[in-house]
Formats: sequence, structure tokens, C-alpha cells
Amino acid sequence: MGHRDQTSPTPSSRGIVITVAGAQAVSGNRYAVVPAEKAHGATYTPGRLADFVASEIVAAARLPMRQKAVSVLDPAVGDGQLLVSLVTQLRRQKGLDIELQGFEISEKAAQVARERLRRSFPGIPVEIRVDDFLEFALRDFEAGEQGNLFEQESAQRLDLVIANPPYVRTQILGASRAQDLARSFALSGRVDLCFAFILGIARVLKPGGIAGVIVSNRFMTTKSGSPVREAIRRQYDIVHVWDLGDTKLFDAAVLPSVLLLRRKGGQASHLPRFTSIYQTTAAPSGYAGDTIDALSRDGVVQLPDGRRFRVERGELAGTDSPSAVWRLANHDQHRWYETVNRHTWSSFRRIGRVRVGVKTCADHVFIRSDWEDLPPDQRPELLRPVITHHAARRFRGRMLAENPQILYPHQLIQGHRQAVDLSRHPRTRAYLERHRGVLESRKYVLRAGRKWYEIWVPQDPAAWSAPKLVFRDIVDTPTFWLDETGAVVNGDCYWLTAENPEDTDLLWLAMGVANSTFMEAFYDRHFHNKLYAGRRRFITQYVELFPLPDPRRSSARAVLMKAKEAYRSVDTSRLGTLQAELDELVWRAFGLPVEEVRR
Repeated sequence: MGHRDQTSPTPSSRGIVITVAGAQAVSGNRYAVVPAEKAHGATYTPGRLADFVASEIVAAARLPMRQKAVSVLDPAVGDGQLLVSLVTQLRRQKGLDIELQGFEISEKAAQVARERLRRSFPGIPVEIRVDDFLEFALRDFEAGEQGNLFEQESAQRLDLVIANPPYVRTQILGASRAQDLARSFALSGRVDLCFAFILGIARVLKPGGIAGVIVSNRFMTTKSGSPVREAIRRQYDIVHVWDLGDTKLFDAAVLPSVLLLRRKGGQASHLPRFTSIYQTTAAPSGYAGDTIDALSRDGVVQLPDGRRFRVERGELAGTDSPSAVWRLANHDQHRWYETVNRHTWSSFRRIGRVRVGVKTCADHVFIRSDWEDLPPDQRPELLRPVITHHAARRFRGRMLAENPQILYPHQLIQGHRQAVDLSRHPRTRAYLERHRGVLESRKYVLRAGRKWYEIWVPQDPAAWSAPKLVFRDIVDTPTFWLDETGAVVNGDCYWLTAENPEDTDLLWLAMGVANSTFMEAFYDRHFHNKLYAGRRRFITQYVELFPLPDPRRSSARAVLMKAKEAYRSVDTSRLGTLQAELDELVWRAFGLPVEEVRR
């Protein structure tokens, strides 16, 4: 479990041994040296969280009074904390014969867990296998059985599973191993190790059995997470999802969630529940002893350390479609969405493709602010202005004291992007030749059949001259600005141009909508994906779904005109007033009263 390239919260919840050699399967040497913790997804599960997950598993299991034997599994045992918590809860139900099983790839960690469990619960059978749980779950499949792994029957049937599987991203996992897992578990896109664990648990859990799994919350709202969301929907009835947001329950920089799942084939489930908790600065309506205690409250809750969290509870929406993100739904949310949908004409996707900026994989060669310091006879001919996140500002980008430029060796010929002919640009050729060793070390560029001096992701050379909406990826509040300079957008920003030149006005409308408090509220309700300190991610799969009001209506035209006025007034004292006026116009365009944004 983890976020981006961070580690998982269980020291030996590692599943697969990832070696440095495996990491080197990725392009270049970026991941050639990977710390053991990151490679294995290793961090401890806090006892308070383990107790919470265990109590929810037992409550959901509702073990019948006549049942005497209960089999329990942790597929990535680590120090055994999760099993300790679960057995403690189970022993409150008298007369149960509990059997404990676990997997752990580290002999040392497995021995520590065995001794801890036997000392804590004498008389309870404990079997901790020094083995790879995923390999165990896949053995029948890899032996030649046909069909999807999770459509097959398994002789191994367990009542309860508690897990904090490792989070190891594709780059560290290694391309070959990631492809193997994707193929075996019918996944696509970027494969994280925890995805395979979630699906592997379904292999060993009996119909009606309960699993409590701690994972990163990232899969719930990202495109790469859609295959595992769909697989979960097929294999499990979702009982409850807790998005633990920026509670900082782990030392690692992870945003965790807890999934409470019932294997399909047992008793019918109620509608899945959803609870989220994120830090806020709003005034508290109640108090709690800690973040776990706060999960049972509603509204803004203050902790003894002074932190405040907004706790929201309702139903889990988005489980009816593989592509839909998981989000909170309740009566108020439903009415809010209905109103927005009635006033939505289309989405940002209607304007054109949302794209990330160029990626050179050698920025120190291609992007510089000191080109003017080179002698004129050494200065490359193919320099163009470049926009980076340093220029980010709402409505119109900042003018920097030292504006960087990019050496852009691409052109469009008869509708096709091509690398320029360096023989026609001698100063550019001489400059690039001086850096040839660095550029040729990008082996993936050469393997893709590209020339050694090309930018790895150059985007469309013809599109730079068109007006474009540019925006930052990770920010507290949406920051969108219009660029009319023809500059190239760097890979730390995203951009959007109108595919039909007649739709250029839609860029102004989109800028007005995007830079409003309405869009913050829409983002939080629809995507429910915040990072630490309330930061939001504005990436392609989110922004392309941002709504647009009908540009033919007067309310939308008013937003467009106000956005243009803000663009012209960005360096004046009037901007604050214009922003407030724009906010009101956008809310009105979507048929809603102005709300205070939840921060």
C-alpha cells in the first residue's frame, strides 16, 4: 500500500522478492538502485489501525453461533500485528476454534510472527509459511488450467482474511514481472503489486468469507485502477470503504484506505458504504480522541493535537461501471449532481485532447535559462519559449525574470511529426553533438526507432502556435491560464487546445469554469482524490470530465466575458473582485447557489 513511489505499510508484506536486477528492467538506470524497503513495500501497520480493521471484519462476518472452526489468513504477515488484532477480536466470541495461517517471504520475519502469535495465543494452531502468497494463488493457473484465475474453483477455503499487501509500483517491480502479473490476474495498464494481492485473496476466500484489506486509496479514482475496481466488483460484494486520506497514519507518505469485502456467493449484502476523512481548516462541530475514533463521527472533528478533519459518510457510488471512479453518494450529493447535470452542455473533452507537456528525459540539455550566455555562433537555431510550472498563475501566466527556452528538434511535414534534419541547423547539431553521450544513454529512445537527439515525448509541433489552456498538476486550488505566445509546454504542466479553431472561445469559458470555487467543489465530490494538505491532482482523466455550461446561454457567456476581463486585469487590484464575481457566475451557470468550498 502506498502513494506513487512510496512504500507499503507492512515491513514484510512483500509478496514477491524484488531485486535490484528486476528494477533495472525499466528504461535506463533510473530505478537501478532501489532501497530494500521500497523494493519490498515495507512499513509497519499501526496497531490502532490493525485493531480497527479486525473489529470491522468480525462485525461484518457475523459468524453463526453453530460455527465452531474459523480459518484466518494474512497473506503478507510481517510482524504479525494484523493477526494479533484479529484473533483478539475473535476470542471475544466464546467457543471458536481458530486456525491461523500466513505467508511471509522473510524467514526471519516469519519466525518473529510465529513466536509472537504463539506467545499471545497459546493453544491456537499457527502456520506461517515462508512462501510467496501470489505464487501460491497462481500455481494451479500457471500449471495450465484454462480461463480466468478467479473463475476457477479452489480447494483452499478460508473464512477471514486480513491484509496489508505491499505497494510496489510498476517501475520498481520490473517490466517483466509486471507483465506476468498483469497477464495472470487479467489486469491492464500500470500494475501495482497490491492489485494482484486483492485479486489473489479472492482465490482463497470461501463464498461469503470476509476480507479486510489496507491499500493505497489511489486505485479508487485513477484510470490505472479501473481494472482492479472491475475485478473487485466481479469477485466481491463491497461492504464498506474507508478513505483515510491525509490522516498520516503511516510514517511513509501514503494515503491509505481500508476495503471491507465479502466474497460473492454468500449472503446478500446491503449497499456498500463509504466513509472519508480529510484534514480541513473549518470550525469543528465535535471532538475525537484520534483519527480512528473520528471515523464514527460526522462533520468536522478536532483531535487533541489540534488537527481538524472533515468526516463524510454515505453510500459508495461508481461501482456500476468499470471506468467510473469510486466516490461518496448521499441524498444531498445526488440532488447536487442532478442539478449540475441538467445545466451541463458538454465537458472539457469536447474542446480537444488534454495532454501532458513535453518530456525530454534530459532537461539539462534541452531546457535552459542561460542560452544567451552562449556565444552567438554556438547558440542553437531551434530555440523556442517554454512554459514550466514556475509560470503558473490563474488566467495569465507569470513573466519570469529568466524565461527558459527549449531546444525543440521536431517539425511537422505533410501532417506527420518528424525529427529535424540537423544538417540544416549546424549550430543545433554542434550543440547536440557535445551532449551526444548523455542523449544516447536514453536507450529507450533508440529502441523505439527514434533518433538519438529527439525529445522522448515531443507532442504535436503544429499545436504550439494555437491558443492553449495550461494548468498545473498538483495544487491546492485549480490554476488554469491561457497562453497565446506559441510557447512549448513542459512536462510539469498539462495543456488543452481547441481541435476546431471555431471553438477557441470555449477555452476562455473553460478557464473561467476551472478557476472557480465551483470546480473545487465538483472535483472533491466527483473524484474525491486529495493528497496531503488538501492538494488536488489535475490530470488528464479528471480534467477531461470537467463540465461546461451551454455556451449559447447568457449565463455561460457571462462567465466567458468575466474570464477575459480577469485575464486582462491579472496584474491589477481588481483581480480579487473579478474572481469573486466569476465564482458567483459559474455557480449560477450550473443552477446552484454559491457554496463555501470545503478546505
